[in-house]
Amino acid sequence: MPKSFKSGLWAALLASTASTGALAEDVIVFHNWSSGPEVAALNILKSNLEKMGHTWTDVAIPHDTGSNVSLINLVTGGNPPNVFLESSPGFYRDLAGMNLARPLTDFYEEGGYLEHLPQAAVQSITVDGEIMKIPTALHIDGMVYYNMDVAEAAGVDPAAWTSLEEMFADFEKVTAAGYNPLAIGGEQWQVGYLAHALAATLGGPEFFTSLYGETPDPAALDAPEMREVLDWLRRFQQATDEGSVNRTWNETTNTVITGEALMQIHGDWMKGEWLAAGKVPGEDFGCVEIPGSEAVVVTVDAWGALGGQSPEMDAAELDFARVVLDPAVQAEFAAAKGSTPTRLDAVGEVDVCSQYVLAVLDDAARQVPSPHSTVDADWMSSMWDVFFTYWSDPEMTADDAIAQLKENYDTILG
Repeated sequence: MPKSFKSGLWAALLASTASTGALAEDVIVFHNWSSGPEVAALNILKSNLEKMGHTWTDVAIPHDTGSNVSLINLVTGGNPPNVFLESSPGFYRDLAGMNLARPLTDFYEEGGYLEHLPQAAVQSITVDGEIMKIPTALHIDGMVYYNMDVAEAAGVDPAAWTSLEEMFADFEKVTAAGYNPLAIGGEQWQVGYLAHALAATLGGPEFFTSLYGETPDPAALDAPEMREVLDWLRRFQQATDEGSVNRTWNETTNTVITGEALMQIHGDWMKGEWLAAGKVPGEDFGCVEIPGSEAVVVTVDAWGALGGQSPEMDAAELDFARVVLDPAVQAEFAAAKGSTPTRLDAVGEVDVCSQYVLAVLDDAARQVPSPHSTVDADWMSSMWDVFFTYWSDPEMTADDAIAQLKENYDTILG
């Protein structure tokens, strides 16, 4: 256990703090959420924290504005938040190097939380053997969300697909019925997400971990699964609609909601857009994992807490963690955001898509954590570059892409 995590200090704090015994504190909360469903979900956490006597001060940096840099600048500049939305393990290691990391392992063990979390969630919140994060929302990175009216009109049943080949074979029917079969947003990160979803689908946990795990194995680049991922990525690129280029993920979702396209494969945060449009899961839209998946990739949106500020704030941060992990709050939060509760025993109404996700996650052997929670950030960024270049250039071959990945590996990790 690294000394910089100061586990003994937090164990002593836990022993001396009642479950809701923190004095009233102004908790500074850093995040990058700004969409309607995201803000609605945050307000649920805020109201429950305020019920405990604390106040909530928002520091919001919207998506795609360099929020990670802003967060580390706040910490090093002397104006740190108390809790922050951050999944990258590298950030927590940076905090450990500054003696500002705050492990929560004892808190989880004493509260009995771990037994109620899916295995992928536990992996995602653990950094170098210590639990460092508070999981607030769960998504599968590669899900099929489809318009049920379009599926009926085209005479296809996505829930019956058992392989990617079966899915693509039905695209002819969808096109003949006058719809786009597949909506994909042509941005680098969306292509990157599709690539790692395909790596899990086609290669299973072992291959996925060799490529996206904490210690990537260069042998994965020569594995037949790597070529299979690239071959399917090309097929997806060829099947997408003409409006794909530079289209955002939620604009892409809207083409499915409005009946222009049959389906989208993306993170199941798509559900938030469907719900915001007044659509009902199981009636207006369906959700299934990618057909034939050997494994699914699980994103866990998670908070961290900054250590070493004051005993009072340390206790208030634990109150924040109790709010986030409360089974009733989990269900209410998930309904607002369009996510799935991270607690398997969430109390409250859980819609059919979240029930489906929880059923998938009942099998711990078929789930892997999102690369954002495990892999070196530079290596993942370099893979995104290669995959997006490959996607954007139909003349680029799988051999070209693999050669570039090998070169990047040697530069970054070799």
